[in-house]
Amino acid sequence: MASSAPLHGSELIDCARANANKGIEVASQRCGYGDDISTFESELKKACASIGVEIESFKDLTEDGAYSNKEQGVEIAPDTPNQL
Repeated sequence: MASSAPLHGSELIDCARANANKGIEVASQRCGYGDDISTFESELKKACASIGVEIESFKDLTEDGAYSNKEQGVEIAPDTPNQL
């Protein structure tokens, strides 16, 4: 469902992330910016900056982007259950 007014702050970030896999056009519509994609992306950058997250573009919110939920690191586990 599209917002009736343009979202800002954390609400904008949440909405954009929820719709990131659908593309920037859909996310812009659903976040209340309609076809004004440049304003949508500009406001999204401001919202992310306000919480200390730097993004270069909307694509950074997608699964492969900088703001994804994937954690980086190494999984450490024993070779066998006997080595627990």
